[in-house]
Amino acid sequence: MGVYYETIPESLRPWILDQKMLWVATAPLSPDGHINISPKGGPYFGIISPTKFWFMDLTGSGVETHAHLHEPGNARICVMFMAFEGAPRIIRLWGRGRPIENGTEEYEKFVKENHVTTIPGSRSIILLDVHQVASSCGFSVPFYDFKGYRTRLNEHFEKKEKAFLEGKEGESMDKYWAYKSQLSVDGLPGMKRGYEYAKKNGIKPLDKFKGPLANGLLNRKSAAKRVLTL
Repeated sequence: MGVYYETIPESLRPWILDQKMLWVATAPLSPDGHINISPKGGPYFGIISPTKFWFMDLTGSGVETHAHLHEPGNARICVMFMAFEGAPRIIRLWGRGRPIENGTEEYEKFVKENHVTTIPGSRSIILLDVHQVASSCGFSVPFYDFKGYRTRLNEHFEKKEKAFLEGKEGESMDKYWAYKSQLSVDGLPGMKRGYEYAKKNGIKPLDKFKGPLANGLLNRKSAAKRVLTL
């Protein structure tokens, strides 16, 4: 049976913080846009208060979460946790999210005040204003044994950062973000830092999707159609 709350109850806090991964769901406002679900692994999340939750967004080839949260009038987000051992349980946090991007004063202030250890490849802190929480049974979720966190992503960006600091300009994170974090699959601007660097330096975005949906063509056509009918 589902139980709902307006805030994160203190009774759920230890269980949430003990989880090894979470899932993040967002979507664009356009009815033609694509829903996104991203798995997040590692101890890179926390609870600040009953209505404030954060997780660190690590660099990857996609940028859907950023794009949806940056979209004017959007910011909708749902974070989900599941039990893979012990008693069955699913927890969902609904709210509005905001990316605090790496390289900004706000990012540096947040990690310092909240004692967050940042790592190479950290793209942002996603800060949630939580307005609903749900606990449900999870009776059909299977058991899995946790073997350990994958270290490949951290090692990859540690090497990339080291190479850049040694003078290899091509290993710049700004160039990487400009290429891969510039636009969403629907053509929405993604990471602000990557988008701005790309426009300033003429860097084309990574091709995403194939066919008529390639590079957000469908979403841009739908957006234009809605403007013409207003």
